Amino acid sequence: MPSLPDKIEATDKIEEHARARLGTDEERITGSRSPVTLGQAWRAFLRHPSPWMLGLFLTGALMTRALVGDWRLADSLTPLLLVAAFPFIEWVIHVCILHWRPRQLGPVAIDSLLARKHRAHHEDPRDIPLVFIPWQVLAWLLPSYVVLAVFAFPRFGLGLTFMASVTALGFAYEWTHYLVHSDYRPRTRAFRSVWRNHRLHHYKNEHYWFTVTTAGTADRLFGTYPEPSDVETSPTVRALHAQDQA
Repeated sequence: MPSLPDKIEATDKIEEHARARLGTDEERITGSRSPVTLGQAWRAFLRHPSPWMLGLFLTGALMTRALVGDWRLADSLTPLLLVAAFPFIEWVIHVCILHWRPRQLGPVAIDSLLARKHRAHHEDPRDIPLVFIPWQVLAWLLPSYVVLAVFAFPRFGLGLTFMASVTALGFAYEWTHYLVHSDYRPRTRAFRSVWRNHRLHHYKNEHYWFTVTTAGTADRLFGTYPEPSDVETSPTVRALHAQDQA
């Protein structure tokens, strides 16, 4: 049985091989690029509408929550439960909504804006505006959080806690997803794992590695976290469902 140092060395070699392969693929697709600093990435991030919509909504939710008061134990547990559940929610949304196969119901095509935008995102992962949640989706999603806060919770304060927590997670998702697709290069082992995980999804095989803000969490549970060396490169990784539509 391999020792722990041997396992760590083998994992590092796989990760190094994956980074080299993905780097070659990206250079072939986009040409060579210069890395950016975290500050430069943040300033570029704020040029897009989604961070501002989420950020302003989050600020309003936090201010309202502070004014309402009525803090209880559930207000501490709710954010923790949402953080724990988020990788699984993220996985389900990615698989069931973003990777939705277009369907025809009589004369009506069933194909959401999110699914269409996500297919375009796979076609060109370097098209930065396609990285973000479409503002048209946020225009109805954020008001729906207000409706839930008012009517779906036993206390308005708890509803506001939920609203602020889920919006904060949405903002964290947008920032992480943007950073992975930007020219910023990982500095920490944790972010390297997230970076590698999502790039494998885009450049290796679209049927695996569905989590974005974490690596190896929900994917391990649902069987979509294989060893990269065991997976063939998909011919449709940049053209989702192309085989179905042929």
